[in-house]
Amino acid sequence: MDYEFIERHYFNELVKREVADYCKGRWIALEGGALGSRVFLRYWRDGRPLKVDRPFDVEDLLRQFKGVKPRTIYGSVNVYSRLSSRLELEDPRNIIYASPVWDIDGELEKWKDIIEVARIIVYELERLGLVKSVFVKWSGEGAHVHVHEKCFSNDVLSKHNPLDIAYSLVEYVLERCKEKLVDVVSRSSELKVENEIDLKRVFTAPLALHRRRYLCCVCFKPEVIDSFEVEWANPQSFKHDERWRDYVEGEGDEAALKAIEAIGGYKGWPGAVDVKPRMVIVAPKPVEVKQKGKLGRFQVMGLLQAARYYLLTGDLEKAKSFGLNRAIFYAWAKRHAREVALRRLSKIGRPITEERKAREEKAVHVGDEVAFISDRGWFMIGDQEQKPEDYDRQIAQYIEGVIPYEKAWQAALEYLKSFKKEVLLDQQKFFKQVYEPVRDRFVEDVVLNPKKRAPKPEGLFKWFSEEEKG
Repeated sequence: MDYEFIERHYFNELVKREVADYCKGRWIALEGGALGSRVFLRYWRDGRPLKVDRPFDVEDLLRQFKGVKPRTIYGSVNVYSRLSSRLELEDPRNIIYASPVWDIDGELEKWKDIIEVARIIVYELERLGLVKSVFVKWSGEGAHVHVHEKCFSNDVLSKHNPLDIAYSLVEYVLERCKEKLVDVVSRSSELKVENEIDLKRVFTAPLALHRRRYLCCVCFKPEVIDSFEVEWANPQSFKHDERWRDYVEGEGDEAALKAIEAIGGYKGWPGAVDVKPRMVIVAPKPVEVKQKGKLGRFQVMGLLQAARYYLLTGDLEKAKSFGLNRAIFYAWAKRHAREVALRRLSKIGRPITEERKAREEKAVHVGDEVAFISDRGWFMIGDQEQKPEDYDRQIAQYIEGVIPYEKAWQAALEYLKSFKKEVLLDQQKFFKQVYEPVRDRFVEDVVLNPKKRAPKPEGLFKWFSEEEKG
């Protein structure tokens, strides 16, 4: 898609207004690509979260980041009271609304199956009393069923965090119609329905362009779902319903309270105790390991360290940064073991200089393991940051060449959940008990034969849910 066309699309007054109205108060993400690389942006250069308050801001964002050719605009599941710093994104009290969204992914060629799944979810919402506050988005290669975040009364929102409501309602509805969904999903190996509600999740903004397809994100109300055609999403002649803004305050109260009672709220709050993983409905298929290549120890260490950090904090972006950081650190330490030992001895009794003090202030403790972070919040070694996209390139892409990365990631999470929390918080125990036994046989022992390493029931990891993909 020519970038001049992308600019013309977003400079359209209707497009700007739709994107801005949906994204106001949300944490924004831009996705694009320059020189063939995929870029995902969520912060200004000074570290402030991206946001949009008015239609003009849409133009401004595209101009400011023109160098990376942004194409898709996303808005967070949460609507915030303030969006001026990273710290505000971590404060549950700063969330004033959260949108319940059911994510349906599939193949464009089988779009009718995707719409059928959306129809099942819409029908279940109607049974729960949610009608006028519901809309559907065709995102490009899938659909999102939305419940307007303002359909819950102030009384309910004052008693339950909006993210607890959104997560619970999505999970509750999927559980209620799981049997019907499985029947449809089983027809396609690519069709997937899941609860993707988490603290930093984003969804495509209305009329935003798809990241790959020559399509834009159009909204429509449930009453026309049987008439939907993919042609509605043609960016040059889109058919889009601006009534996605419609809601009835209080319409979602009864459903929200039932969901909270049944599910118990969001499972990813820092320090939360996990009871049950989020719902993912996907057609079962065997794991296929490609014949060529083998996972190196560097990739196994990076993957396990990323999964470790994610289970401990729930932060996927920083987990990737941490995973690559630790993989580089241990690879270097192995080659310079004697030098490391001498450096440790040389520091004993050394005066604390201003430089050393400043460095220690940037230290982050993951259990008893210490790593350093940059001013932007990414883990670093020396003056080099390890960013999420670096992890994708050096760890995830390499793993993908041997086995589907998502399979490896899910297997790593389940494997780590079999250990007690104290093991994941202890640097030496993690290395000896978690990493060493599988460093040369991760695919065989963790992905393909997980039962081979099944833990005793009392050793199960139960204090954080698996949240991402991502």
